[in-house]
Amino acid sequence: MFNRDKGALSIKSLPDLEKIYGEPSPKSLVKEITYISDHYRSFIEASPFMILSTVGPEGLDSSPRGDPAGFCRVVDQKTVLIPDRRGNNRIDSLKNIVRDSRCSLLFLIPTVGEALRINGTAEILIQPELLNEFSIEGKLPRSVIAVTVDRVYFQCTKALVRSKLWKFEEWPKERPTPTAGQILKGLESDFDADAYDASYPEHMRKTIY
Repeated sequence: MFNRDKGALSIKSLPDLEKIYGEPSPKSLVKEITYISDHYRSFIEASPFMILSTVGPEGLDSSPRGDPAGFCRVVDQKTVLIPDRRGNNRIDSLKNIVRDSRCSLLFLIPTVGEALRINGTAEILIQPELLNEFSIEGKLPRSVIAVTVDRVYFQCTKALVRSKLWKFEEWPKERPTPTAGQILKGLESDFDADAYDASYPEHMRKTIY
């Protein structure tokens, strides 16, 4: 059992880390390239879900992004465009990008074991003609995030196989976590969790775009 008070042994240097893990496999190095290849492009265009990770003065942020497959548009071998849809206006990712352009993208496709990641830099674009290109149900994104690719790499299937994420028969038959309303009530004791949960599907219908 982990107990920091008992002096848990931790790794503090790269040489110590490399003693434990050894050299990377040759294929893991070949997979990393500096541009979006045709195969990597097909992966991005088939993905309906992506996680955007950014860094800023307050720390790190990872934000899920999703839309119909192909919502992240590959412009060329070095550029991906991501529409920024309606949200809660915390805009943590965007705040980070305007102060530190470094970012990482992780793409997933249901039933596909591999994941694709991109490391690069981002900027926020607001040209009206560009926003119009990403219209859904007549609604425009507030902005479009343009990512310039530094490195592209695909992850092997091990994590998704271990987690059984895409095995429908392994999915929970009932929700295994508190609802959003219940979580909020835990933070605000006088919050009406039942009313919030009951009204949220309609709220989602009206505000998804």
